Amino acid sequence: MRSSAAVRVVVTGAGGFVGAAVATALLAGGHDVVGLARDAARVPAGVRPVVGSVLDPDVTAAALRGADAVCHLAARVRVRESRADPLGYWRTNFDGTRTVLAATPPGARAVVVSTCAVHAPADVPIGEDAPLAPAHPYAASKLAADLLARDMALAGGPGVVCLRVFNVAGAVAGRGDDDRSRVVPALLAAVAGRGGRFTVNGDGSAVRDLVHVADLADGVVAALAVAEPGTWRAFTVGSGRGTSVAELVDVVGRVTGRVVPVHHGEPVDEPSCLVADPTRARSGLGWAPARSTPDRIVTDAWAALGRREPESA
Repeated sequence: MRSSAAVRVVVTGAGGFVGAAVATALLAGGHDVVGLARDAARVPAGVRPVVGSVLDPDVTAAALRGADAVCHLAARVRVRESRADPLGYWRTNFDGTRTVLAATPPGARAVVVSTCAVHAPADVPIGEDAPLAPAHPYAASKLAADLLARDMALAGGPGVVCLRVFNVAGAVAGRGDDDRSRVVPALLAAVAGRGGRFTVNGDGSAVRDLVHVADLADGVVAALAVAEPGTWRAFTVGSGRGTSVAELVDVVGRVTGRVVPVHHGEPVDEPSCLVADPTRARSGLGWAPARSTPDRIVTDAWAALGRREPESA
């Protein structure tokens, strides 16, 4: 979707870490961008804000009226929190998606940002054909939303692409991730003296796939171009590169030039390896994770953290 074919795109969750990056990428492509968010102050400059929730049908319908496309990113995303509040997660992630898709014009295009957690963990790279086995309410609610999007698209609704994303980090336009429940923000907060010591579970050998938020934003824009009305497709979005937690600690120390304060806790029950196979995303979207190296991700996230005011004691 290049600027020569500029369209009106609605971004839900435009005030969030990923939503703001997607809105920024769409603006750079010359599109007319509307951002549905709870806080207008967090929506990037140049985006027309609509304040409200995807759980409000009237607000959502108003935001999507006349839209050519929608990028649906509004969601709750914390695994542990989802186990304590499954109803809340299903309401936001499933009912919110239903509200957005019901308000999307049938001839429009939609990208739904989902999660790799809908798949079963595996010791080999995870692609689109990996078994579906959500292990917690967050993943279950996102998989249900994916399947609803599929059914609505194949029934003649908007064309939908679901992107099943691995661990997003980094920064765009000086805006990083504030969520310290995720590994990169937690490590940088520890280095900056804002979050106590970083806890490494066991020996830190758990391997994860990190994808730069700017690469993901490019993937969302590319997905809009292939979201043909009446069709549904899913793509796995990740770097295809595995980085252990112990390796990431070393990267943070090297990039920041500081000693990372670490506490080694007991091993926990978690997948030993979660890495993407992004082959289909490369071929089907013409997408490449050009920025998704651990050093680039940490460098950009650290620079963004340095722009913020120090926290008060």
